[in-house]
Amino acid sequence: MGRECVQFSNTQDYQMAHALATTDGKTAMMYAGETPWHGLGTKLDEPATSREAITAAGLDYNVELKPIYTGDGTLIPQRKAVVRDDSRDVLGVVGNSYQPVQNHQSFGFLDSIVADGQLRYHTAGALGKGEKIWMLAKLPGEIRIKDSEDVTEQFLLLSNSHDGSSALRVFFTPIRVVCANTLGLAERRGRGQGVSVVHKGDLAAKVGEAQKILGLAAKFYDSVEERINHLANHYPSREQLTVYFERLYPDSPDSKNKRAENVRSELFRLFEEGRGQDIPETKLTTWAAFNAVTEFVDHHRTTRGKTDRDRASSRLESAWFGSGAALKARAWDEALDLAV
Repeated sequence: MGRECVQFSNTQDYQMAHALATTDGKTAMMYAGETPWHGLGTKLDEPATSREAITAAGLDYNVELKPIYTGDGTLIPQRKAVVRDDSRDVLGVVGNSYQPVQNHQSFGFLDSIVADGQLRYHTAGALGKGEKIWMLAKLPGEIRIKDSEDVTEQFLLLSNSHDGSSALRVFFTPIRVVCANTLGLAERRGRGQGVSVVHKGDLAAKVGEAQKILGLAAKFYDSVEERINHLANHYPSREQLTVYFERLYPDSPDSKNKRAENVRSELFRLFEEGRGQDIPETKLTTWAAFNAVTEFVDHHRTTRGKTDRDRASSRLESAWFGSGAALKARAWDEALDLAV
């Protein structure tokens, strides 16, 4: 055809995967410090600069837009394929108005948020064949609950897709240090947790708004600190806890299915014995009940996969972006209702 293109025998030839990507046989992920709960990726001794993180996480590739032809050579109008420039893998099919945001631009977006250029990345990686990427960077400051050893650090989690499935998004992501749980504290109805940049229009102008995120993050974390301390001063009864966990995991209409009952039993165990639940100032509080849910999602929830790696990567994807993240957001809302 005289030029590089993508030829599909069927427009459904492309299907997205959710496992962690591999680059040159290595898991496309980096992390700094202690090995995380999922045990995957390239270990770095210290949090990384954007350049270091891109290389260690296998994100040093660009994407290109290519025309699509059917098997008989007919051009498919109004559609283009998103192709990796190194592996030539097709990452997705998008419309003509789609504008890619390269991985280095995503890192640059976060780098520009902190004026002194000292933002450091604790983890980064890619899913599937590289169609979805993320990076996690720590902001200055922390939330110390009731002046105790229970500390929550303030992070920004950026995710971006190369398949048209989602915008570039920056989430404000608190992480409880004692258990490394990602808390997923969305404001009610999803408002106030972050910002999105759609892959259309003047992307440069939108990226130029990055520094406004720092002010939004400060407001978000001020609100979160107040609410966490409120939860940490509320001591629910056993009956209230039962209702709380039942709202999150109600019984199945099938009376023979004991899964929800078993999950609730595990949540009660984590409420009393989970990581960080022995801190005197927050023990047996509604804050502890919420963290029983986050620990369950991040560390214990059953996931699908043929290998340990597949199961671990599925758990990560769910906990940060999928059904696990949604469950944690519901648990946060229900905890706030419980502590009224």
